Amino acid sequence: MKISVKAIPNAKKDEVKLAGEKVEDGLIVKVHAPPEKNKANDKVVEILKDYFKAEVRIISGEKSRRKIVEIL
Repeated sequence: MKISVKAIPNAKKDEVKLAGEKVEDGLIVKVHAPPEKNKANDKVVEILKDYFKAEVRIISGEKSRRKIVEIL
């Protein structure tokens, strides 16, 4: 399954919110990590792995706040 994610780095705490009424509408992922040296992307993947209890990878948007992730 592929979903849209808006990543927000440098947040006060790590959290996942629905962007709409269901997961297919996208997610907002706030991470405490800074957007340097791929730290925020790594944290986004880690948080989503815990959220979905499945493997997750970023398939587009590695240098953008808007990302497409694939849940395997």
